[in-house]
Amino acid sequence: MIKLLAHMQDNPLLDIHTLPRFEDIRVEHIVPAVETVLQDNRSVIVRLETLNEGANWENFAVPLEAIEDRLNRVFAPISHLNGVMDEEELRIAYETCLSYLSDYHTDLGQNEGLYRGFKAIANSPEYATFDSARRKIVTDAIRDFHLSGVDLLPEKKKRFKEISERLSSLGNRFGQNLLDSTDAWSMTLTHEDEIAGVPQSTLDMARQEAEAVGDHGWRFTLKAPSYLPFMTYADNRELRRKMYTAYVTRASENGPGGEAFDNTETIDEILRLRHELAALAGFPNYAEYSLETKMATDVNEVETFLTNLAGRSKSFARRELAELQNFARNTQGANDLKAWDLAYYSEKLKEETFKLSQESLRPWFPLPKVINGMFDVVGRLFGVTVKPVDDIQLWHPDARFFEIRDVEGMVCGQFYVDLYARNRKRGGAWMGECVSRRMVDGEVQIPVAFLVCNFSPPVGDSPSLLTHDEVTTLFHEFGHGLHHMLTRVDYASVSGINGVEWDAVELPSQFLENWCWESQALDLISGHVETGESLPVDMLDKLRAGKNFQVAMQMLRQIEFSLFDIRLHGGYQLASNTTVQSVLDQVRDEVAVVIPPAFNRFQNGFSHIFGGGYAAGYYSYKWAEVLSADAFECFLENGIFDSDTGNAFLVNILEKGGSQDAMDLFVAFRGRRPDIESLLEQSGLAA
Repeated sequence: MIKLLAHMQDNPLLDIHTLPRFEDIRVEHIVPAVETVLQDNRSVIVRLETLNEGANWENFAVPLEAIEDRLNRVFAPISHLNGVMDEEELRIAYETCLSYLSDYHTDLGQNEGLYRGFKAIANSPEYATFDSARRKIVTDAIRDFHLSGVDLLPEKKKRFKEISERLSSLGNRFGQNLLDSTDAWSMTLTHEDEIAGVPQSTLDMARQEAEAVGDHGWRFTLKAPSYLPFMTYADNRELRRKMYTAYVTRASENGPGGEAFDNTETIDEILRLRHELAALAGFPNYAEYSLETKMATDVNEVETFLTNLAGRSKSFARRELAELQNFARNTQGANDLKAWDLAYYSEKLKEETFKLSQESLRPWFPLPKVINGMFDVVGRLFGVTVKPVDDIQLWHPDARFFEIRDVEGMVCGQFYVDLYARNRKRGGAWMGECVSRRMVDGEVQIPVAFLVCNFSPPVGDSPSLLTHDEVTTLFHEFGHGLHHMLTRVDYASVSGINGVEWDAVELPSQFLENWCWESQALDLISGHVETGESLPVDMLDKLRAGKNFQVAMQMLRQIEFSLFDIRLHGGYQLASNTTVQSVLDQVRDEVAVVIPPAFNRFQNGFSHIFGGGYAAGYYSYKWAEVLSADAFECFLENGIFDSDTGNAFLVNILEKGGSQDAMDLFVAFRGRRPDIESLLEQSGLAA
C-alpha cells in the first residue's frame, strides 16, 4: 500500500475536507504534510499570542482550536498507519514527525502569550456566560500550561522541552523494539505429537502461516491469536516452556532478537527523564504530576484503593491457586506447576468444572454475526443504527467502514475496523481518533474512529471464529468508540474522549463488556457458523457459571501491574539504588500469589506505561471497573435493555464527553458516587 514516489503532485494528507485518502497516501507525503501544517499553525499562533488582554472566545479560542484540529486530522492517519502497516520507510517518516510534534507541543505549552490569552478569558465578563464545556476548556488549558512549564525560567524551559522531545522518541522506540522482538521469533513444528491438544482453528492458521513463508508444517508466533491458544491447549510441556520463555523475555537482553531490541536502558532513561520533568514542574515525582489530570487526587489515594482491593481478593486467590494445584496433582499427575503450566491446567480445570472451554465456543461466535449483533445491542441501548458504507478508501483489504445514525436518522459518527492479526501490525486492541466532533461554520464535523483488534483471520471459506474473551474485547473497543462518536459536545478539545480524566476513560468500554454475559444480548451476538443457532441455554449457563473462574487471581494480576506502575513513578529517585526489577519483585511479594520465574522480563514489554499513555495511570482499568460495575447495577435493576436507563447513560456519560468532571457526570447518572461493593459483588469477592 505504501510506496515511494519519484514525484509528488499533491498531498492527500492535507485534504482534510474528506475522509483520509488511504489509497493515495505515500511515505513521501508524510513529513511535508506535517511540516506544512506546523508552519501554518505557528503563523496563526504568532498572531494569537499578541492579543493578551484583548483575547476572547471568538478571536482567540476558536481559531486556536481550528488549527489544532487540522493538525490532528493530518497526523491521525499517519499514526494509524504506523500501527497497522509498519514498514521501514514509514517508521522513519513517523519518527521524524514525532520529533517535530514534540517540539511544537512543548513550545505551545510554554507559550506565555497563549497562557495570558486564556487567563484573560477566564477573568473576563463573558466567562460567566459560558456553558460547562467552554469553562472546562479554559480551566484545562490554564492547568496544562502550568504542567508544561510555562512558569519556568528560560533555562529550565529549555530543559523541559529537551526532556519532552526525548521522551516522545523513547516511547516510540520502546514500542518498536517490542514489535520487532515479537516478530523476530517463530516456531515451526512438523510432527503430530508436537501439536497434540492444539485446537484445529489454531492449527489451520498455523499451517497458513507456514505456507506464507514457504515452510511445511505449522508455524506458531508470539502474536496473541497464536500464542494464547498454544499456551492454553498444547499438551507438549517443553514446547509451552519454550514459547513462554520467548514471550516473557521479549525486548530484553535474553529475548528474541537479543540486545538489538532490548528495552532495559530505554526504560531506565524514560524513568529518569520523567522524574526530572516532574521536578521541573514542581512535583515530588512523576506520579503526582500525572495525577493532576486524573480523578484520583494523589498517590496515596491510588495506593489505598489498590491495596484495599488486593486485601479483599488475596484469600480468594490463594484458594483458587490451591484448587488448581490440587487438580493438577490429583488428576493430571503434575506436582510442580510452572508459569508455562498455569494457562494449560487452568483451562483443563475450567473444562472439568463447567464442562465448557473458550475454544468450544468459537463456532457460536463467527465474527460477522458478532459484529451485527453488537450493533443491535447498542441500537437497543442508545437508539442508534449502524450500517456499512462502501466505496471508502482503505489501507488494507481486511479493513471496513461503518456509519452510526441517531434516533432521528442523522449521521452522528463513522468508524473504520481492522480486526485481524498480520505481520507488521502492532499487537493488542485499541480505539484511535481519526476525526473529532466540533462545530465548523455552523455545521457539525462528524467524529470518526479507528477500531483495531488482532483476531485470527478467516481460514479458507470459513469466517473468523471468536472466543468469548475476544467477543468481550470487541465490545470493549466499541465502547471506547461510542464514547468518541456519540458525543454532542461541539468543541474538539472536550468532545468524545478528549478532556476526559484518564482514570474515567475506560468506563464506557468496560461498561459495554457486561452485555457479553447476558442471555438477551447473547441471543443477538451468537449464531452457530453452520446452523445459525444461538448459544444454547445449557452452554450459556456454563459460560455464566464460569464467569468468575479465577477472578481473584486475575484481580491480583492487574493490581500487581497497577501498583508496580504507581510505585515506580511515585517512588523513583535519581540517587536511589532501587532497580525496576526490585520494585516489581517487592510488589509481587506483597500482593501476588503466583510468582513468575526470575528470567521473566514483563516490564520490557509493558507498553501501556512505557510506550503508551498509561504512565502512573494503569490503575485506571481497576478504577474505571468500579465505575462500570456500579453503572451496570442500574441495568440489572431496571432491565438490561431498559430504554430510560440506556438514555440516561447516553445523555449523562457518552454525550457529555470531557465537557464536565467525570465524577459529576457519574453522579448525574447514578445519583451518588461510585461504590466499590458493586465490583466485588459482581466478581464474587464480596465478604
